[in-house]
Amino acid sequence: MTTSSSERGVSLGMPELPAPAYPDDVRARLETDAREVIARYPDSRSALLPLLHLVQAEEGHVTRTGMRFCADVLGLTTAEVTAVATFYTMYRRKPSGDYQVGVCTNTLCAVMGGDAIFEELQEHLGVGNGETTGDGKVTLEHIECNAACDFAPVVMVNWEFFDNQTPDSAKSLVDDLRAGRPVTPTRGARMCTFKETARVLAGFPDEREGAVESGGSAGPASLVGLKLAKGEASSARVVHPRGEAARTGAPHEPSPTEHLSSHDAPQDTSASDPAHPAGPTAEEGE
Repeated sequence: MTTSSSERGVSLGMPELPAPAYPDDVRARLETDAREVIARYPDSRSALLPLLHLVQAEEGHVTRTGMRFCADVLGLTTAEVTAVATFYTMYRRKPSGDYQVGVCTNTLCAVMGGDAIFEELQEHLGVGNGETTGDGKVTLEHIECNAACDFAPVVMVNWEFFDNQTPDSAKSLVDDLRAGRPVTPTRGARMCTFKETARVLAGFPDEREGAVESGGSAGPASLVGLKLAKGEASSARVVHPRGEAARTGAPHEPSPTEHLSSHDAPQDTSASDPAHPAGPTAEEGE
């Protein structure tokens, strides 16, 4: 006696239908933009990444319709486009907020308070990692290192930097975003929506007034090595290691071999607990 697949609790399902096409006017506009992007590359296939940003700018995430469009204009299969779209985390696969709020939880940001910020934002917003608030304004996520360790802990909104954050400042930041109040990054241009950011990443000019001029830069600790390589005298201050008393006398002039970082000193943003300091490390077997 044999049993059917339905009797065994197995659903074979129906094949997924082809993705719907964009409306004619939207497709015509996107094709014009796509031709401009493709013309920048000797091989049209190389234009796939910016084209994914382009369709993401249209709907706020990369839809099946967007991937079908990219495949059509580049002469690729939808499987090839999907493989790329699902590999990179900058491409959203589901609807998300106007503001992507990312908390760096890599090692340095984490120990400086990033983990505490992320936990408090989850509770404050009532969402988990990768989830969006009910008003559609904010999507919260933890992110990998953004090469801003000298400003740890760092929060990014639509890839703009908000440096030296604390749980309270991060909560104020997301409250302002949800309320529509003006928000200014620590470095970089004034805030714009995620769709606007995606279009800039597709390679189109940022037309906001003063956006290009207000670009960010690395911090002093990040630039010390570059200055030393150029033979420039560094004005950075060496912070004495924790537990070592400050020396008296004339200011110390750092040598090229000394580590210049404010992270050698206790920080207000650290998640460490002064009431429970770590004891001495025991030798193995003790």
